[in-house]
Amino acid sequence: AGLTVLYAISGVAVYHIEEWNPNYTVTHTVRYLGDLGGIPDNHIAAEVLGRLGVEEKPKAAVRMSEKEFRIFLEDRTLHVATPSGQVVDELVSRRAGFFHVNYLHLNHAKGLWTWFADIYAIGLLVLAMTGIFIITGKKGLGGRGRWLLIAGTAIPLIFLLLKT
Repeated sequence: AGLTVLYAISGVAVYHIEEWNPNYTVTHTVRYLGDLGGIPDNHIAAEVLGRLGVEEKPKAAVRMSEKEFRIFLEDRTLHVATPSGQVVDELVSRRAGFFHVNYLHLNHAKGLWTWFADIYAIGLLVLAMTGIFIITGKKGLGGRGRWLLIAGTAIPLIFLLLKT
């Protein structure tokens, strides 16, 4: 039951990926450092990091346009408006719980996890198939069960026909 619950939570999270990032939270903080005009490109990163009190060495520092400079750090990006000195600090952090569950659900772990997930999926298939045939009479395929089976098959097929 535990893995089914985790897969269900992850499924809901991943299915809404257009509305939110299920793996990471992104926060933006705006700071003003004063005029940065006239500072050569090869010194802007050091100047900005110094004024912000950031000791981390940047992965890269790139001029994006005449007025924008970006500094890439381990888990954050600094968007610097060079004329005004406005800095948007974009911090990316793993969403607690969701990142790890989605990691397993989307099979990024590979290897043994793939085998475990395959065995689990086969178990769910056996459960579904036996559930179809184990109940007989009015509640089985001769009655209500038939309509539930048809609905459970038709709904995804209708969505596929409409969306593809």
